[in-house]
Amino acid sequence: MTMRPVRAIAAVLAATTLVVLDAAIVNLALPTIGHALRVSPAMSILVVTAYQLALVMALLPCAALGESLGFRRVFTAGVALFTAASALCAAAPSLPWLVTARFLQGLGGAAVMALGVALLRQVVPPHRLGAAIGWNALTVALATATGPSLGAVILSAASGPWLFALNLPIGAAALLASRALPRSPGSSRALDPLSIALNGGVFAALVVGVDLLPTQPHLSLVLLLGAGAGLAMLVRREAPKAFPLVPLDLLRVPSVSISAAASVCLFTGQTAALVALPFYLQHGLGLSALQMALYITPWPLTVAIAAPVAGYLSDRVSTAWLCALGGGILALGLSAMAIQARGAPQILVPCVMLCGLGFGLFQAPNNRNMFLGAPPERSGAAGGLQGTARLTGQTAGAVLMTALFTATSVDLAPRLGLGIGAALALTAGAVSTLRAGRRSLSAARPAPR
Repeated sequence: MTMRPVRAIAAVLAATTLVVLDAAIVNLALPTIGHALRVSPAMSILVVTAYQLALVMALLPCAALGESLGFRRVFTAGVALFTAASALCAAAPSLPWLVTARFLQGLGGAAVMALGVALLRQVVPPHRLGAAIGWNALTVALATATGPSLGAVILSAASGPWLFALNLPIGAAALLASRALPRSPGSSRALDPLSIALNGGVFAALVVGVDLLPTQPHLSLVLLLGAGAGLAMLVRREAPKAFPLVPLDLLRVPSVSISAAASVCLFTGQTAALVALPFYLQHGLGLSALQMALYITPWPLTVAIAAPVAGYLSDRVSTAWLCALGGGILALGLSAMAIQARGAPQILVPCVMLCGLGFGLFQAPNNRNMFLGAPPERSGAAGGLQGTARLTGQTAGAVLMTALFTATSVDLAPRLGLGIGAALALTAGAVSTLRAGRRSLSAARPAPR
């Protein structure tokens, strides 16, 4: 591989690190941020909500914009916006300022998340895309694992604004490396402003509705019903188009729709488990906060080891069976934790490592299949679909745990969450095998005369 593709891959990985590391650090620092700005814990959560809201609202529009104007142009603009918004976050004198800056960060992060793998697809040949996605997954896992510790180190030596200032050199490096990204021309397709507005309204109502579910269930229900109605209008408007904002054309491709459905199942199960696990460790096993961190950290570290291996293998063996194996191993790890006897927390370490191994084996092959199932000119839409599937699963997992904590006790809910997470991971693996079935049927069908 020549130096230019290496620099292009480095640009994508640096931008990915920028976005993932920031999210991991900010989640840890919420109490410090709230104290510095003299706001309540509930108000400080707006710092996270604003970012998530912008991210989910902008994923599909950024994907469409990338296809229209060119992947490199929109991706680089996203990195620049994220970096500039980080400077605004570091200088924020008040909560409204910080929330606004975080919203801008989310818009920039959406461009990075939607178009990163699409750019990798332009840089590497198809037979090496799985390996490239594996390296991307490795980057996500390492940034996720490093974020809390790095944030703790920064807060022990400096004030809260330095958490955001850390993004500036990383963003500058990503922008410098982005000069090696391919200059692919866009399609110059015009975007539909009404569809973009409907898309934003749907996801805004969904995120706010889910956020209000525990405290204002009636208003939450109205917002969720509004999100459903808006989605129906959006689908009806976009369905006749050859290149719809909501990638309905890609969902008609069986391998893509199967991969998207499996991704939603897996992320729902994983998110439910990651929400349940701290409560399980603290209330069920009586571990301290430091002990909880030590027990959970092997998960992303094992993902970091497994993901590149899975990416390499996905270029050589069936992605359907790799995903099935990954879902089964994740289910095994979650099931073992769900039935773990009290008083013996040491066995949790291999269970958590099993979870990381299973997730790492699943994610890279599933993403590779989703992208290669889409035409090259629709790689942006595939990236938007992949990000939307992930965020949909994460939202569903959080809602599931909220319902369990509302309906049951703090002791029972985590075990149920881990058990349901295991069932969903197993479902994701089973759904993935449908790709192998379709491939077998295609191979058995006689060629036309």
